Amino acid sequence: MGSDLPARPLISVITTVRNEETHLAQLLDSLLVQEAPFEIVVVDSESRDRTIEIAEHYARAHPREIRVLERSGSRGIGRNAGVDLARGEWVAFIDGDCFADSQWLRTLRAGLATSPIVAGRTVTVGKPRFGRLERVELLQSGYDVTFPSCNLAYHRELFLQLGGFDARFITAEDIDLNLRAVRSGAAIQYLPNALVYHHVRSTFVRFLYQAFWNGYGRKQLTEKHGSLWGRYRIRALISGQRGVIAWARLSAALSGYVTRVVTGRDSPRDPASERAVDDTSRMSPDANDPPGPGPRL
Repeated sequence: MGSDLPARPLISVITTVRNEETHLAQLLDSLLVQEAPFEIVVVDSESRDRTIEIAEHYARAHPREIRVLERSGSRGIGRNAGVDLARGEWVAFIDGDCFADSQWLRTLRAGLATSPIVAGRTVTVGKPRFGRLERVELLQSGYDVTFPSCNLAYHRELFLQLGGFDARFITAEDIDLNLRAVRSGAAIQYLPNALVYHHVRSTFVRFLYQAFWNGYGRKQLTEKHGSLWGRYRIRALISGQRGVIAWARLSAALSGYVTRVVTGRDSPRDPASERAVDDTSRMSPDANDPPGPGPRL
């Protein structure tokens, strides 16, 4: 006797990876135990370690659940390529240095039934001094648009209508997408029980490198969208810094911002056209390491 319950919609989980041999198996193991139906699309960007070997091993062992795609370029290019390959009605994004709680997809699925965009809570794992620093929220129409794409899900139709991620961004491509979505009238639902765990940077140098590119991405945002940070004051920002780590992060981020100012802006283009960008461009070193909610500015 058949069940009268409606079938659950398929969720396509997209993860872009580069040199993630240390974390990829943990990520895939955490995804394979999620509530079905789901598929996993792993997009590798010219990894120089065993990342692609690990991904293909899992794909052979789980051919119905996992597919692997090689695509060089920015995170936006990789994620857009993953969505193009995806078959799900809904798409969820997670990164290679993360792993998901066992109820992650179940919680996202419940939220996506009533909202076109769902953001979960990301918990940092690793050295606490690199994980305690909070991101600065940016509110648009009452919604926080800084929810990171290491724990974010969209109705695929809305994602495609928005033109996907803007491939020009090195970081902050998730903020740009969320901002465009909210301005189009979409709502973002925050689900704190949709948990993803993110490994923080293992060294101080990598932590500063991440902060640099976050600052660079913030300047890209203002070039595209105009002033977004008007309610934040320099004096308040400076006075809010506590400790050497916080000051170092702020300095690195400001350096990235100034670097973008000096190097110039991209020519304005329709975000939808970025889906056709030639994917031969190399991803910036460690650019696929997603800015987690702790170290973000």
